[in-house]
Amino acid sequence: QVQLVESGGGLVQAGGSLRLSCTASGGTFSNYAMGWFRQAPGKEREFVAANSWSGGRTSYADSVKGRFAISRDNAKNTMYLQMNSLKPEDTAVYYCAASRRIYGSRTYAYPNEYNYWGQGTQVTVSS
Repeated sequence: QVQLVESGGGLVQAGGSLRLSCTASGGTFSNYAMGWFRQAPGKEREFVAANSWSGGRTSYADSVKGRFAISRDNAKNTMYLQMNSLKPEDTAVYYCAASRRIYGSRTYAYPNEYNYWGQGTQVTVSS
């Protein structure tokens, strides 16, 4: 069973940048497709970005496309989310997730496609 720990959240002004990290332990990282989700107060958890087990394929929510970049380093058991041009509406708790589904180079955008979750890291963007 893999354990996931997010880091890198914080308070930033609108237009600023943050880089989130998700470090995995307890499993073979390259055996998992990975994703980032976020949840704002009073809202459902929503998809942000995902990459395939190799990192060769990525997908993004329309709301972050062109501003966020997902990547992974399988040698370091770590996934990243580079967030640029942040907006107040990006404020949320950000979660990383791991999926045992590694069919081809697919990415996954629904929470029920993921098996393991981190505890989340808060990102707050001030206007």
